[in-house]
Amino acid sequence: MRDEAVHEWAAVAAALMVDDGWSPAQAVRRARTQLGLPARATPPDAAALEAAVRTHLALFHAATQPAELRALRQTALQWMQRLVAFAPLLGGAVWHGTATRHNDIHLQLFSDDPKAVEVALLDAGVPYEAQQASGALGREVPVLSLAVRCADWNEPVGLHLWINDTRAQRGARLPDALGRVPRGTVAEVRALLAAETAPAPMEEP
Repeated sequence: MRDEAVHEWAAVAAALMVDDGWSPAQAVRRARTQLGLPARATPPDAAALEAAVRTHLALFHAATQPAELRALRQTALQWMQRLVAFAPLLGGAVWHGTATRHNDIHLQLFSDDPKAVEVALLDAGVPYEAQQASGALGREVPVLSLAVRCADWNEPVGLHLWINDTRAQRGARLPDALGRVPRGTVAEVRALLAAETAPAPMEEP
């Protein structure tokens, strides 16, 4: 497939990811359909998608995205602190810095008792919906989906808790296809937020 077609495919998928909060896999499939591409066509790789997302953000969301990202990271940190007993890791667009208010928050949790997280939520009176999905290492795991309050917007955002057994912790921080750490700890998310508010260093006169 020509480079121009792959570039267009990545651009359409990036718009779906940024503007509608679609996952990369969903966005790539939908973009293929929108563009009428054949099923055998090779999709854009992770690097092309990432570049397209960054370009879309710079062109259409430069004025609003940084504040929206910060609000989502603050909300994520609050829940990571509430669920610290389960060694939470923040992943997805909120961790990688490409999230807008259309994105949900995804936390990977680790426990040898898959019901322990549900018990903690029930004890706190927090409603959730349960389903199964492919977790941090590709295994089917429980996923608990919540609607939680984002203080900056005074409206709910989606929070998804992926419950892995503790053995999955070993591989959960291995570099992704772009060589990045795919998920961040409580301390790392806190450091990101602190860096965003730190004053710029003064220049010498």
